[in-house]
Amino acid sequence: MSDHYERVKIELQQMKEVENEAAADEEQLSPASVSPIPADVSFTARRDLSKSSINGRSRSKSRSKADGHERQVNGKQLTDLMLQKSDYSQGQSRVSNEPNLHIKGTAKLFKGKTAANGHVESCKRQTDGKCEHHGKEDESKVAKKRRAVTVDTSKAKTSLEALKMSIRQLKWKEFPMGRRTACDIYWHGVSFHDNENIISGQVNKFPGMIEMLRKINLSRAVRTMQELFPEEYNFYPRSWILPEEYQLFSTQIRLLKDNDSTLKPTYIVKPDSGSQGDGIYLIRDPADLRVISGSQIKQAVVQEYIQKPLLIDKLKFDIRLYVLVRSLEPLEIYIAKEGLSRFCTEPYQEPSQKNLSHVFMHLTNYSLNVHSGNFVHSDSCSTGSKRTFSSVLYRLASKGVDIKKVWSDIIALVIKTVIALVPELKVYYQADIPPGKPGPTCFQILGFDILLMKNLKPVLLEVNANPSMRIEHEQEVSPGVFEYVPSPVDEEVKVGVIRDTLRLMDPAQRKQHVTSSTDGSPEEAIVVETGSDEKEGLADSLPSLCLKQVFPKYTKQFNYLRAVERIAAIFLRFLGVKGTMRLGPTSFRTFIRNCKLSNSSFSMASVDILYIDITRRWAGMLPDSREAGMCLQAFIEAFFYLAARRFKALPLREQVHLLLEVCEGALEGQSHSEKPRPHRSHTNPASSQSSAPTTFSSPALTRRRHRPLQLSAKANTEN
Repeated sequence: MSDHYERVKIELQQMKEVENEAAADEEQLSPASVSPIPADVSFTARRDLSKSSINGRSRSKSRSKADGHERQVNGKQLTDLMLQKSDYSQGQSRVSNEPNLHIKGTAKLFKGKTAANGHVESCKRQTDGKCEHHGKEDESKVAKKRRAVTVDTSKAKTSLEALKMSIRQLKWKEFPMGRRTACDIYWHGVSFHDNENIISGQVNKFPGMIEMLRKINLSRAVRTMQELFPEEYNFYPRSWILPEEYQLFSTQIRLLKDNDSTLKPTYIVKPDSGSQGDGIYLIRDPADLRVISGSQIKQAVVQEYIQKPLLIDKLKFDIRLYVLVRSLEPLEIYIAKEGLSRFCTEPYQEPSQKNLSHVFMHLTNYSLNVHSGNFVHSDSCSTGSKRTFSSVLYRLASKGVDIKKVWSDIIALVIKTVIALVPELKVYYQADIPPGKPGPTCFQILGFDILLMKNLKPVLLEVNANPSMRIEHEQEVSPGVFEYVPSPVDEEVKVGVIRDTLRLMDPAQRKQHVTSSTDGSPEEAIVVETGSDEKEGLADSLPSLCLKQVFPKYTKQFNYLRAVERIAAIFLRFLGVKGTMRLGPTSFRTFIRNCKLSNSSFSMASVDILYIDITRRWAGMLPDSREAGMCLQAFIEAFFYLAARRFKALPLREQVHLLLEVCEGALEGQSHSEKPRPHRSHTNPASSQSSAPTTFSSPALTRRRHRPLQLSAKANTEN
């Protein structure tokens, strides 16, 4: 009897250890692989769990036989003991003698009786009609009670506090130390590659976004669009890329001054990989460019400096707007209705040789001006050195400014900029997650820095792949002693942006439908579906979305700009090798042959010379690249050359559109006789409305003039 008592005691002790370790893991690491077991599961089911638990315990054969004997002799006693424990912990008045079996990875409970082998028999095997009835009731309860959305925040950095607040408001489940099994959403702090082992769920970073938003790559992308659509992309200052265009910059500035000696233009130099205002300075002559190592000019972008900005309280300011790219295919863009206005701390004067070095006068970067003695931290959203954008708009409206037009111009700027970035982003995406390879879907919040000129025209300064989401600021409480204190302005703007981004990416609550907008065009809206009264109450307690969809809502106005995206689609078709971003010479020849672009005057030998010439030149401009071959930008240059050669005496825009029709027509004819290539959505496969670039059916369509964006009054007033 004593031996039997000892065996039972040891068994109960092991069960308690398993439960305690599982509970600790759920609180600290919360791995999904350790599923919480209902308290009314029989002793047999718990014993089976302990055998396969994360502790990796194993019993000897003699031990297993003893356990089997115990189960037969005292199974009823131990089961009753566990049922009493369940009654105490769960507060249930009655517990069924039929065990519930929890299935890992699901939210389903299967009811049944314990068989002699320790397994639970299915309800379907029972002839009692009541069991089937109870099973239906349990399934309906499970359907109503949906599991909380899980968010992995182990890689989040500066946005952590705002992210935690957002998750608490949504009543979701956070895993700050990571999770062994997949989460619904992964929040990275820097890049897509913060965690290389994600094969499902959603990640808040796109592959290649950091690279694309470096100063040089952004300038190249916008410059390509300026070649095709110069009027539509005149919101970006004229730029030169250093060091490769130093001679061109010097020559053009010298000619400009020779033609008009009274002109004294100013230029701003921005390091390619700089951030927070680091390394930015003003110059008036190419000779003023700073060098490193005595001879080598840093990789940087030189831009025309906007000398007549809009001033408020005699201070220069810029606007930080938060933009959510929810999907690449189909393209979905949202703009936050509220942003930040960041002010300089020294009254503005037009640039002169004396004040070029006054960073607090000319540079609006918060990270610079916060160190000025004139910086004002304010609890009000309409005063201080950092204010809400809406407070600036209200002030402008009081002076008679048409803020609807200001918003309309800003929306157009944002959409056009994202359209310029998408082609290269799709190449990066396919390189990291090729078609057929498991991987997550992506979304990302971008920070657009916009300057309003004196005539209220918006100018794009830069786009940040990792905008700061901190909701506190540094304050000196005593000489040399600093501490972080809450910033009401930052909290009001940033928490709403993160919270509503999560709401839009909620995999369980997202549902899209088409409604009629004020201008009669279809508009995609987000409806929060609720699975229980609790979720309905949560939806009612949250404010309305602060993110406004602008694309595909305004597809009709901007889809004609997506010509380069169509070129990128052809480029991707001929890449061939998964994971590569460069086109080899054989693939380029295949492109020419399949699109029927060679002829007697343009032989395949000429094709090879074209490939070598362009690829070699771009290899010199991209010295850090380790991959050989033709990059997308080089392919675009080659495509422009082929278009100009084939359709002479036409504007470049029309030449490109006509060549696109030729190539797409030839490839479409081939696709009818070939097996379709597998296609993977770049982000959200559940999106039902397609926003693919328009294919022009006739040259007449390319010759028509496109009217500027005209947004409805209702759309403009949503701020």
